[in-house]
Amino acid sequence: MSTSHPGGTGTIGGHTVARIGYGAMGLGHVLPQDDATAVLRRAVELGVNHIDTASFYDDGVVNRRIRDALAPYRDDLVIVSKVGARPASGPVPLALAQHPADLRAAVELDLAGLGLEQIPIVNLRRADIGPGLTAEGDQIVDLDDQLAEMIALRDEGKIGAIGISNVDLNTLRRALPAGIVCVQNAYSLLNRSHEDELTLCLEEGIAWVPFFPLGSAFPGFPKVAEHPVVQRIAADIGAGGAQVGLAWLLAHAPNTLLIAGTTSIAHLEQNLAAGDLTLSERQLAELDSVDAKLPQGDGVQAFLDEGR
Repeated sequence: MSTSHPGGTGTIGGHTVARIGYGAMGLGHVLPQDDATAVLRRAVELGVNHIDTASFYDDGVVNRRIRDALAPYRDDLVIVSKVGARPASGPVPLALAQHPADLRAAVELDLAGLGLEQIPIVNLRRADIGPGLTAEGDQIVDLDDQLAEMIALRDEGKIGAIGISNVDLNTLRRALPAGIVCVQNAYSLLNRSHEDELTLCLEEGIAWVPFFPLGSAFPGFPKVAEHPVVQRIAADIGAGGAQVGLAWLLAHAPNTLLIAGTTSIAHLEQNLAAGDLTLSERQLAELDSVDAKLPQGDGVQAFLDEGR
């Protein structure tokens, strides 16, 4: 397995990163701290320099674990966070945290938890897809008001660049003048409902960072590794189904950056090894022709509640 830049290199917010990064959401208190530290350090050792996190992941535990494991940080390490999904703590069910003051408070929590003077990139997590209501029952805050706060945070040096998450095509187009550097939407071989947004990102030179890249346990987000075509191709090339799903994403669009998460070093190494897989034109054509289903029903609400 190549350990210099798993999956090759891509660009996000002017930073050169390995195309296979790491999503840290699962590194909360249910995982022993020593295990979380080991996974993070192994990821960096193997060339990962793009880590995705958020202050609301387990009430800030994940951020503190990243800091404990990796600080002082390598110069090339790009930590990306997310604001707007929900407060770092509060009653259950947790409310969406969409107001400008909420966004600023979340960035301040990131800075303190991670021990950084600037978060390299922060994604504004919108709620356009789904119910779209705050705890007070108000409609989601106007995008322009949110972006104005994000731009102010960037001008103050608290964040380096602005990304956006969970958006449709129209919202993405509206956000572009703010200087969007990456988009996080649910996307996988079996869920291509955001293909238009991916195409726009490719045209604009914006990094495409899919979440649920291999599906999810939530209803409506089918698991890629369990699809029979994926399993057959995996068997043909001696790889795992998840590796085939990740390799397809890398081959599908050159601006794709992966942040598949895991709490296992063995699984981490398997994910990173997907960057070394070369799918043939025939195999890619077979995967391209797989019938991709759209998330629906309770699965959409479940993923909103989870705060992705």
